[in-house]
Amino acid sequence: MSDISARTEMSSAYVHVMETTRIDTRPWRRKPPAETLSEHRIEFIEAQPMFFVATAAAEGTVNMSPKGMDTLRVLAPDRIVWLNLTGSGNETAAHVAANNRMTLMWMSFGTTPIILRAYGTATVVHPRDEMWDELAPLFPDFGGSRQVFDMTLDRVADSCGTGVPTMSLEADRGLTELEPFYKKMTDEQLNGFWERKNSTSNDGLPTHIFGL
Repeated sequence: MSDISARTEMSSAYVHVMETTRIDTRPWRRKPPAETLSEHRIEFIEAQPMFFVATAAAEGTVNMSPKGMDTLRVLAPDRIVWLNLTGSGNETAAHVAANNRMTLMWMSFGTTPIILRAYGTATVVHPRDEMWDELAPLFPDFGGSRQVFDMTLDRVADSCGTGVPTMSLEADRGLTELEPFYKKMTDEQLNGFWERKNSTSNDGLPTHIFGL
């Protein structure tokens, strides 16, 4: 077992990505759009070290956030759940509460020139919610875990990724910088941070991190 998996109990798929210097090297052929994920596309998702999430309310700013670490699970061809860790903002939760549309995107930084997008709707699960006890154990016990997003897909499509540069993965700063920062906080300190930084969006929308 690698140092990464031993320290954080990462999934085998994520450990493989972290230990592979050149990612997703097997040949890929673009597929037509579909309503659900094929096994081939699920394999592509699992081979990527990060993803992007885009959300927007009816008005105001459109948000796109990069997400990394071992925080995403494909539970079914039409269902993805991902763990949201604490950060300096909380835009996604505010947007989904106001408008449940969500888009996820993966792009290969290896030799496979593919961009993959999944479109659908999502719900927010907070630690106080009943579904938390079902979904949170799917992920490592990361400090600062604040929500799980449960997404139902209605469209999946890939596009050409030849404009994306080829890069090698060197390290995951989330494991060495972000997660330890929140892990050392007490519950009181973390709640204080949420109150200051995570209670509303940039446009003043409520995130409901402390309830309705």
